[in-house]
Amino acid sequence: MNKFELLQKYKNPEDKILVSKILDKIKFCETRNKITFTNFLDLRQQAIAKKILFSIKCTNYIFYGGFDNSERNCLIFYPEKLNVQFTIDNLDNIIKSISIVLPKELHNVYSHRNYLGGIMKLGIEREKIGDILVQKNGASIIVCSDIADSLINLLSSLTRFKKSSITIESVKNINVPEIRKEEVTIIVPSLRLDSIVASLANTSRNKIIELVSNERVLVNFEICTKPSKLLNFGDIITIRGKGRFELNSLKSTSKSGNLIVIIYKYV
Repeated sequence: MNKFELLQKYKNPEDKILVSKILDKIKFCETRNKITFTNFLDLRQQAIAKKILFSIKCTNYIFYGGFDNSERNCLIFYPEKLNVQFTIDNLDNIIKSISIVLPKELHNVYSHRNYLGGIMKLGIEREKIGDILVQKNGASIIVCSDIADSLINLLSSLTRFKKSSITIESVKNINVPEIRKEEVTIIVPSLRLDSIVASLANTSRNKIIELVSNERVLVNFEICTKPSKLLNFGDIITIRGKGRFELNSLKSTSKSGNLIVIIYKYV
């Protein structure tokens, strides 16, 4: 399948650009025999990338975001003359961690939004920023290596970080917080997408049709446009503006025949 045929599969202009960039990176890696990589991809973009890589039988790549189970990852290609271990040993040339240690009076004050908001205020492209790992005394911000030095200077200019210690660290030294999930029980007539999302978003099924048609609902990080889609346990549902949820298990069935379902909400 050639580049044109692959691009024809995608209607969204942003998706076409993503696919084109991935194919160009692969070609560069093959022709120059050099490691090459994308900026950070979100989970939806990663799902598209995996489909493309599978369809063209590309195997010389890894997804990496600085730590195991990272959400935002760079897609890194390496030539056949190199191996995976060599690529892993050189990841510090691709990704860095910016450590922000807050003064004591600001401990437990700043959230993910405060850090990301500050970065966006500086005019930094979102694709240059990976995960932001928030601790009570600060945060580790995963970034593309090429912006690490300039970003430190820019962050230091923000009032919110004036008294903070800001340094560049190897991603090998970051402290990764545990992924937190909150168990929620919902009662639904079926495992249809519209039923599940209506309960999770606390809105009507008619409103859900609007959310789905506006591409605000994703299943396993892919946009889903069918409200009637039957979900499976283990599926990840993302509702933009509402959060991310895992359809975990069936707890029981009510006397009226409704399903009592356990959901994990990512917090």
